[in-house]
Amino acid sequence: MTKDVSQKNLSSAVPLAERLRPRTFAEFVGQHKIAGPSALLRRLIAAGELPSLILWGPPGVGKTTLAHLVAGAVGAVFVSLSAVVSGKEELKKIIQTARERRAKEQRTILFVDEIHRWNKAQQDALLPAVEKGDVILIGATTENPSFEIVGALLSRSRVIVLESLNSTDLVSILEQALGDTERGLGTFSVQASLDVLGLLAELSGGDARVALNALEVAVLGLPRKKSTQQLSAEAVKEALQKTHLIFDKRGEEFYNAISALHKSMRGSDADAALYWLARMLEGGADPLYIARRVLRFASEDIGMANSEAMIQASTAYDACHKIGYPECAVHLAQAVVYCAKSSKSNLLYTAYQAAAEDARNTSHLGVPLHLRNAPTKLMKNIGYGKNYKYNPDFTEPVEQEYFPKELWGKKYLKK
Repeated sequence: MTKDVSQKNLSSAVPLAERLRPRTFAEFVGQHKIAGPSALLRRLIAAGELPSLILWGPPGVGKTTLAHLVAGAVGAVFVSLSAVVSGKEELKKIIQTARERRAKEQRTILFVDEIHRWNKAQQDALLPAVEKGDVILIGATTENPSFEIVGALLSRSRVIVLESLNSTDLVSILEQALGDTERGLGTFSVQASLDVLGLLAELSGGDARVALNALEVAVLGLPRKKSTQQLSAEAVKEALQKTHLIFDKRGEEFYNAISALHKSMRGSDADAALYWLARMLEGGADPLYIARRVLRFASEDIGMANSEAMIQASTAYDACHKIGYPECAVHLAQAVVYCAKSSKSNLLYTAYQAAAEDARNTSHLGVPLHLRNAPTKLMKNIGYGKNYKYNPDFTEPVEQEYFPKELWGKKYLKK
């Protein structure tokens, strides 16, 4: 095979990250506490006592690869579902086939990617198959399983927490990709210094998929020469911008972007707010995180100036939770534009801050006796609830103090 033909094959529709997916645990880089030879998971596999698993971690850290490796190690049939596009009917067919395999003593591992996207009914439909052992579930999620996985399913699974890959691991993966002539980029005669690979690793935010796909774009973008070429930092940055917007989901740039979104909405610039929203979503930010910030903004910066804003923001959060990204982007856009165009008031925010300060400084003050309930005769006898005026019984305004005596007449809502 000529060099040109192999390069053509390497630059095919299959991304580098997929071509280089580890085939054995020995090829798996990172996650040593989980996938190392003496790790609990490896011991369970060796003992043939593999439970259902929930793999929890950020994108590009090896959740899907780990599921494939586990299936191969235990000799099970590997069946993959995406919670984004798969429904109950497809799940029923898979479970029925798994039952038939089990009757022939063949195990089935069902891998459900983004399992947090399934609603309660969909997760409940999976539960009997897991309980009966028809399938061994391996669910992958970027969200906290405590909140996103139904309790019954979670209690029958072992949660495995994966961490973002460190720069050392990512550089090792990138070096392997540059040197691999079978599945990687080894036939392109491209070298990269440790500084350049370290830069790519850092900008990839612990995500091996981002790093590998950017490396492939950078290498394919180089002019074809017979001599060995050096990959530059500029080529790496340009490739990242093409494959994955440079956006550190855990570092300073993340907080800079959310700050820009917040301030654009506060300044009633709906167009800028949309831009920063898009920057975050297209860069891989968690839609639910953004939705929470917009919901907070609706009360902190708009509040009583337009109480409808909180309904809009809450509905957008609900949409993000139910249907996920990318469909929920338009719901977030609606909430962001609505908040940007709304009248602004920080009355609630400042009022609560003042009340909170007083609460911290006067926590020793008791609740006035007339405001206390008296569920027992003893409490009633010592004055609990005495002289309390039940407002609905009066047609005229009721004069009654609700503060401790030391704070009588206090006003927090001053506008």
